[in-house]
Amino acid sequence: MKHSPLPPRRPAINIGIIGVGNCASSLVQGLSHYRAESNEHFGLTHWEIGGYRPCDIHVAAAWDIDRRKVGRDVAEAIFAKPNCTQAFCREVDATGVAVEMGRMLDGFADHMADYPDDRTFLPADAPEPSKQDVVDRLRAAKVDVLMNYLPVGSQQATEFYAECALEAGVAFVNNIPVFIASDPVWAERFEAAGVPIIGDDIKAQLGATIVHRVLTDLFAKRGVKLDRTYQLNTGGNTDFLNMSNRARLKSKKISKTEAVQSVAESRLEDENIHIGPSDYVAWQNDNKVCFLRMEGQLFGGVPMNLELRLSVEDSPNSAGVAIDMIRCAKLAADRGLSGPIHPAAAYFCKHPPQQMTDDRAHEAVEAFIRGESAVALAAE
Repeated sequence: MKHSPLPPRRPAINIGIIGVGNCASSLVQGLSHYRAESNEHFGLTHWEIGGYRPCDIHVAAAWDIDRRKVGRDVAEAIFAKPNCTQAFCREVDATGVAVEMGRMLDGFADHMADYPDDRTFLPADAPEPSKQDVVDRLRAAKVDVLMNYLPVGSQQATEFYAECALEAGVAFVNNIPVFIASDPVWAERFEAAGVPIIGDDIKAQLGATIVHRVLTDLFAKRGVKLDRTYQLNTGGNTDFLNMSNRARLKSKKISKTEAVQSVAESRLEDENIHIGPSDYVAWQNDNKVCFLRMEGQLFGGVPMNLELRLSVEDSPNSAGVAIDMIRCAKLAADRGLSGPIHPAAAYFCKHPPQQMTDDRAHEAVEAFIRGESAVALAAE
């Protein structure tokens, strides 16, 4: 496939990574995989956004709390345990950036210590950074976009790094279901500081939630009454192990459920919708299996049901979306935009500040990339 003419090339985008886990591994592998800029670029929805290509994204800083990663080059750390995602690009060039000890706070759940070393985190015996340490590092590394890949339920730790991004003036991409962009108080703080934010909770390229949303929207468009539905997910990575502590799941369930409810013709009663991680199955590793069932009524009230099984490698499924989010965040900063970037959040995230149908969100993000007013788009 031939590329259309591109705008003039822009300077590199420097990113910081919080949490060098499976998702970060897939992202860094992907940056290396697409760096050749060959004509084969399937797997990405955009080869170029505002003059930025995947090869323009560089890792400039990274934080983790695991002793097997701290102190190692990011290119090595992404393959260290407990990471278990598919290594689709083993030839990752050294970044020259060593993983630094991160701030732990609630980023580590106590129950993780009860599992074998290869499956869980092993906290490093190293001093944790202060907010000023992280801010200074972001500034010294000239980070443009800070990517949050902390475990689900890391409310305090996410807020810590969001504070750092605000003080350093660095765009923030919140890939996890801790509500920052969609929280009015945090959104206002990013707006007031002149800093863009995209979030919350990344949608996979073709994952359980996006498939569920599309089918729910299809029911509405075809006049099928949706009576009840569930989405049960199993997996064996550290994300699923972390979420086996049900106390860490509150925001995740809200995020995934609202993503589906927002496109239904009418909201389902709580008892008729169940969406969320179901069980940790160690041997699945980074493979995620979704079991989806939808029950409804056709013409004349005649009943119908749909069942679907979806199996995907979980972390690569989000990496291409992350590459687009990085570039949209940088483009927003280049244009002097601040606060939540609504078109990008609605298209790329499960729990954005403003929900849209996926068709509308796609139109909005394409218009945003072309340079049309994000404010006007959000108001429509």
